Amino acid sequence: MSPKDAKKTVFRTPYGNFYYTVMPFGLKNAGATYHRAMTAVFHDMMGREVEDYVDDLVVKPKDRGSH
Repeated sequence: MSPKDAKKTVFRTPYGNFYYTVMPFGLKNAGATYHRAMTAVFHDMMGREVEDYVDDLVVKPKDRGSH
């Protein structure tokens, strides 16, 4: 894992804040998990205002002002 990306893996516990310095084995399915979570959260907006694909989320407003 790139050292500059380690900050993106921060997690909090009762004992303090920590981050991964190597990608843990348990996160190899993170893309699919993220996709399922975003589909569940934005289910009523899918296809109209929001599109999601694996690890990406695209917001497509009707006009620039509402973005």
